[in-house]
Amino acid sequence: MLSNLDLIREFVQNSIHKKDVLLSNPALTAQTVYKTNQLTAKSEGVIAIVQLSNTLPEFSISPKSSQWELINQALAEYAYLLKGEVDSRGFYQFQYCEVPKGYEMHCTRSVILWRAWWKYRKYTSSLGIPLELLIRKRNSWYPIRDLVISDGLLYIKTLGSEIALDSDDLVTWLSKIDG
Repeated sequence: MLSNLDLIREFVQNSIHKKDVLLSNPALTAQTVYKTNQLTAKSEGVIAIVQLSNTLPEFSISPKSSQWELINQALAEYAYLLKGEVDSRGFYQFQYCEVPKGYEMHCTRSVILWRAWWKYRKYTSSLGIPLELLIRKRNSWYPIRDLVISDGLLYIKTLGSEIALDSDDLVTWLSKIDG
């Protein structure tokens, strides 16, 4: 039987390739209805929708879903990012985003970024701009210069600004692929 994450990954992959989908486990069902792939949580209703007729598929995701974090993780694996505001149905839009060569995209709680920072922070003391971790701001990727935790908030310093996040907030970031 497919785990929730595996079922979500199959849903995302089939949707990207504009294939019909019919999958189920005790918690989730993915199916095609009128040229639309839908992911339904049995206790919540429809939590994700993709129009198969669009040239580049866009995912509409319910932020209230108990599967929100897993869906974000699966979409990040296929280079899909959160775009814009909530639509009239209360769903967020996710669109394809080109990932710079040599990087891997992550969408995690900000505390996971903090852990990654500790692994890479030794590079920040070297000369130049540290390019091991990048964060998305205003439709561009920026190197992370410093991370500080204070009063339960994570402050991310980039070249031009500072971003404040709660430790449970989801954040999209890139890490350099070792190799």
